[in-house]
Amino acid sequence: MYATVNSDCIGCGACEAICPQVFRMNGYEIAEAYKNPVPDEAEQSTKEAAKSCPVAAIILE
Repeated sequence: MYATVNSDCIGCGACEAICPQVFRMNGYEIAEAYKNPVPDEAEQSTKEAAKSCPVAAIILE
């Protein structure tokens, strides 16, 4: 699985709080997926982070 964060991100930090193994806030206070492909052990929390995004900015493929 691959994760990306699109430009709709509002920088709430929910994804990083739920799955810091894959998501982090960058210097512009926007989330980024820094670990691709997503490690097998982080797939469930990555899906949870995507569902929790208030603006649906996380794309999973």
